Amino acid sequence: MSDRSIVVVSAGLSQPSSTRLLADRLADATVAELAQRGITAQVETVELRDLAHEIVNMTLTGFASGPLREALDKVDRADGLIAVSPVFSASYSGLFKSFVDVLDKDALVGRPVLLGATGGTARHSLALEYALRPLFAYLRADVVPTGVFAATDDWADAGSDRVNPLPDRIRRAGRQLAEEVADREPSRPVGLYDAVPSFEDLLGG
Repeated sequence: MSDRSIVVVSAGLSQPSSTRLLADRLADATVAELAQRGITAQVETVELRDLAHEIVNMTLTGFASGPLREALDKVDRADGLIAVSPVFSASYSGLFKSFVDVLDKDALVGRPVLLGATGGTARHSLALEYALRPLFAYLRADVVPTGVFAATDDWADAGSDRVNPLPDRIRRAGRQLAEEVADREPSRPVGLYDAVPSFEDLLGG
């Protein structure tokens, strides 16, 4: 079996977060679909809530260090990306956009990406199409056709396909991302450079 790296970027602000819940469900669906194709996947989650101060610092200084540097490196070497943001004022959150702004301009070129969003009501569902999808098209990412929006009410009956289409949509999106990831050569063998110390660690030692 070959290995792939799936990186999940979650911009939820609360704990627990419906944004993180959706991100985890999308990751699970993708991993399950890859397993059916004989491919194992390592999932790494980037919680932007924990990186908020570092993101602001990089915006001001242009320099990333510590956990933010690690997060950017994960995105850079990912075989597939799952990006999920809460919807505020009819668009992605400021924290989500700030993280995208500090990515290298070529970091997502040709990268398979699955988009998700959460909001209080279904009225925000089109934000996936008029806000998130154009943003990632500008970054030249390869965004899968199905985006997944989850309103607060969607979680009440998330276990029933008859009542709520959310589980089926999650499976479909995961399948599409898995197909894109499986059709490409892995960006690098998972774990190949994990034990190599960073320059920061070497200088500190």
